[in-house]
Amino acid sequence: MFSAPERAIGEPEKAFLVGVEFRSRPSRTTAGGAEPDSSSVRVQQPGARRRNAAPANGAQVPPAARQARSAATTPRVAADEDTVPFDAEESLDELKELATSAGANIVGTLLQRRDRPDPATLIGSGKVEELQGIIASSGAELVIFDHDLTPSQLRNLERKLSARVLDRTQLILDIFARHARTREGQLQVELAQLEYMLPRLAGRGAEMSQLGGGIGTRGPGETQLETDRRRIYRRIRHVKEQLEDVRRIRQQQRQRRESVPVEVVALVGYTNAGKSTLFNRLTNAGVYASSRMFATLDPTLRGLRLPSKREVLLSDTVGFIRNLPHTLVSAFRATLEEVQRASLLLHVTDATSPTAHEQMAQVESVLRELEVGSKPRLMVMNKIDLLPPEKREGVTDTDNTVYISAATGLRMDALLESIDRHLQQDPIKKARLRVPQSEGKALSMLEGHSRISHREYLDGAVELEVEAPESLLRRLSEFVLPHRARRHSKS
Repeated sequence: MFSAPERAIGEPEKAFLVGVEFRSRPSRTTAGGAEPDSSSVRVQQPGARRRNAAPANGAQVPPAARQARSAATTPRVAADEDTVPFDAEESLDELKELATSAGANIVGTLLQRRDRPDPATLIGSGKVEELQGIIASSGAELVIFDHDLTPSQLRNLERKLSARVLDRTQLILDIFARHARTREGQLQVELAQLEYMLPRLAGRGAEMSQLGGGIGTRGPGETQLETDRRRIYRRIRHVKEQLEDVRRIRQQQRQRRESVPVEVVALVGYTNAGKSTLFNRLTNAGVYASSRMFATLDPTLRGLRLPSKREVLLSDTVGFIRNLPHTLVSAFRATLEEVQRASLLLHVTDATSPTAHEQMAQVESVLRELEVGSKPRLMVMNKIDLLPPEKREGVTDTDNTVYISAATGLRMDALLESIDRHLQQDPIKKARLRVPQSEGKALSMLEGHSRISHREYLDGAVELEVEAPESLLRRLSEFVLPHRARRHSKS
């Protein structure tokens, strides 16, 4: 085994990142018959600025051009569109953000392109030797792979590199464990970790066997591996029972909410798209918002009043990411039930991201996995305050897309109006009513829950033209007048 180098208390762990891209078609072999292998290495120098990775074909695409291309195509993502893959450089950049969110200090990166994975080490013995030297010179204590590793690959790499090795799923699980604040969130993360760990247990066979003490029990006995598996299975059952209690309590709360017809609007989107900032802007809830990935894990519900004066519930949910581990999707199913119950999804996207189109496709993929791919949604393009002025002036809303800035509050009124239009369960209707002035309760309901565009006082009654929810107009149907020209009082 390896020994980790000593580190001062509070000092971030030095991490080296490794990305691997597998070519879709085999490359031409070299003169000697060997398959060519290409890679690029970047070691972060102290104080050096982070540079954008160059595209795989070697041509440098200006960030503004990538941003404009992504912004132009992003709203066109359909619910049934196939997931758009990230290229290797974009994926490695995302891994940097994940590692930084976990508190790591990135000391360098390596990107390898090869035809097929090596079954023993993923990257091949030659690249492992190269990586040994890079780790020794950079002082890295942790190596993070932007790819899932098999148990044997993990063991082989740790033995040869003399450093701790994590794959992408382990890194995401660690971030979730750091950010889970409620008991429910901690249980969900623990379940995901246990389900990930179970097939990766590695024992040492008869060396760790427990001998029995009786006739017919003189064999090798139960190995430590079998004991560990049994303990994990027992813990998984216990955590699932506790989460079932959580699900039952949530169902009871939901039934109480549904006894009063209030629609739910759920925020969904890629991690770090600004969902929690938008949630705080609309509801003044004060939930934790951060630029780090997966800052919000625990679901939050708050009331929201729309321009029509309808009351809805707004739900903030965990962010999605490329190749979100299935163990997390299943573990957080209790949390994501709010998405399944919602009447409308607000799909929030970072409009400034060069990979916005790919991020939206990844979110749509997870929504299909949750069986909510056909649910009505409104595309919310966030962070337009960070766009160049000429680009910001060129964006225009459509029926299903709204451009906003949650951080500055820019165009929040347009977003609320659009939410009002998209909610179909209790649609807004225009109506004319004549209510006696003695009916104070009816007048109060109209004042509090409708938008009044005209008001006249005629013969002891009040004639109003309103935009109100259909349910309210049904309750006040005795005062609703047939459609005809409005009367005008004599001057």
